[in-house]
Amino acid sequence: MKKLIFPAVLMLMLGSVGILVAGSTITIKGSDTLVRLGQRWAEEYMKRNEDAVIQVSGGGSGTGIAALLNGATDICEASRDMKEKEYKKAEQLGIKPYRVSVALDGIAVFLNEKNPINEFSFAQLKGMYTGAITNWKEVGGNDARIILYGRENNSGTYAFFKKKVLNKEDYSDYTQTLPGTAAVVNAVSKDVNGIGYGGIAWAKGVKYAAVRKLDNDPAIKPSPETVSNGSYPISRDLYWFFNGEPTGRLKKLVNWALSKEGQKIAEDIDYVPLPEERAKAQMLK
Repeated sequence: MKKLIFPAVLMLMLGSVGILVAGSTITIKGSDTLVRLGQRWAEEYMKRNEDAVIQVSGGGSGTGIAALLNGATDICEASRDMKEKEYKKAEQLGIKPYRVSVALDGIAVFLNEKNPINEFSFAQLKGMYTGAITNWKEVGGNDARIILYGRENNSGTYAFFKKKVLNKEDYSDYTQTLPGTAAVVNAVSKDVNGIGYGGIAWAKGVKYAAVRKLDNDPAIKPSPETVSNGSYPISRDLYWFFNGEPTGRLKKLVNWALSKEGQKIAEDIDYVPLPEERAKAQMLK
């Protein structure tokens, strides 16, 4: 009997991407920072592998981690490491988290293009986002109220910025939380007094502020080069988490994402690829 080969039909709806072909589905869920890269990897991988079935959705790093612990996803995308309490819960549930760095990212500070300010220290950012600094004139800008935009608390970007920049202090109650970095960028682009933060791959219609960790440090702008070499002070890894070391189709997928081809795709859509040696070191035998 002649073997029937069904054409691949790409489906992109409500933040999910998939392929309608025979075979079992790989599910990827989590970070809104990573979702665009996950979707592009899925699209390109399925073009190269006719039997691959991949579905990608966002919802935040916390949502993805919860899905992994509940057995509701094969791969969790996360823009932060799992918390100690999440590792403990995983152990209780018999889940063995296996973490792979799949790309790098810098959390950029976004400003409206008409804002005259171009750089901040960690102390200034902390002051603004904790509510100690409320007027732009306090950081060298116009006499106007600072309008804060940020991410929801299930976001890895929210957690990383809080830990790294706010030194674990709480965000100001006046921070307007939004469901994704694209929404933060959109808000800042329309608000001359707005400030936001998020992954550098999402900046459209806004400008980056240069950032210094200490007052006497040089202020560094986020870029692929400064994120890759670690000179930008709000740099981080982006992760895929699995339940146990990946085998079979999951191993094949993650090795492809870490390959030169996979990392070039990340670079092409403004994510920061891993240094080649780091990517090679994580590939599964």
